[in-house]
Amino acid sequence: MTAQFHHVPVLAEPTIAGLEIVAGGLYLDCTVGGGGHSALILQGAENVQLVAIDRDGMAIAAASATLKDYANQVTFWRGNFCEYKPSSGVLFDGILADLGVSSTQFDVAERGFSFREAGDLDMRMDDRQPLTAAQIVNYYAEKELADIFYTLGEERLSRRIARQIVEKRPFYTTLELANAIAACVPSSYRHGRIHPATRTFQALRIAVNRELESLEKWLAVAPNWLKPNGKIAVITFHSLEDRIVKHTFREDDRLQVITKKVITATDAEIKANPRARSAKLRIAQRHEF
Repeated sequence: MTAQFHHVPVLAEPTIAGLEIVAGGLYLDCTVGGGGHSALILQGAENVQLVAIDRDGMAIAAASATLKDYANQVTFWRGNFCEYKPSSGVLFDGILADLGVSSTQFDVAERGFSFREAGDLDMRMDDRQPLTAAQIVNYYAEKELADIFYTLGEERLSRRIARQIVEKRPFYTTLELANAIAACVPSSYRHGRIHPATRTFQALRIAVNRELESLEKWLAVAPNWLKPNGKIAVITFHSLEDRIVKHTFREDDRLQVITKKVITATDAEIKANPRARSAKLRIAQRHEF
C-alpha cells in the first residue's frame, strides 16, 4: 500500500514561507503523512534536520520512501504527536502539524474512513489501538451517540441518526451505516450539498482517534519545544480544530500570533486540489525566553 499513499501538501507555499526555514535548522513535522510538507522543509535550506511523526504506519512507510534522499537528515517516530517527547535539551526552529486526513486514508476502503465504498467500520489512524468505529456504533448508548454526532460532527439531526443506528444495528461496513443514515433523514437533507453521512463519519473518526483531545494536549506542550522566535504552524480542516488553535494561540503567553488573519487556499490551489478548500493555516512565534 505504500506506493498508493499520495498526499498533496496543502497551503505549502505560505506554510514553508511562514516557518522561515534556516540553514542547519531543526524542524518537527508532527503529521508527516506522505512526506510532502517534510520534503519542502528539507529543501528549504542547507543541512536541515527533521523529526517526522505519524501514528499511521502506512504513512511512515510512505514518507520514508518519499524522503529517502534525505535519510541521514530525518528521524521518524511513530505515535500520537501529543505523546511525543523531544530528547532532553532539544529545541526546534519550527514545528508543523497538518491535521487533515490524507486522501489515501479515504481512498483505501478497508481503512473505513469513507462512506463511498464498502469497508470495515474501522477509522483508526493507528491500527495498534483497540477502539474502532464499529465498537462505538454497535455498543454505545443512543444518547452517547447523539452527543458524539452533535459535538464532534456538528450534526443537527444527531438524535434522529442515533435512534436509527440503535434500531438497525449491528453494522459491519461503512456503506451499511451510510445507507442507514441516508434512509432516516429528510429528502432535502439527503439531496443537499454534502452526503447526509458526512458529519456523522467525521464525528466517529474524531471520537475513534481522540483528535480534539490530542490537539489540545499537544498545543499545551508544543510551544515548550521551540527555540526563541521559533515558529509553530497548524493547518486545520474543520471549525472545531480551528477554534481550538485560534484560541490557544491567542491566549498562550509563550506565543505571539503571526497570522493576524487566517490563511486559506487561493482559487488556483483549490482548482488544482479541491481538498484545500477547507484548509486554514495559523502560525505563531515563540517569545524570547
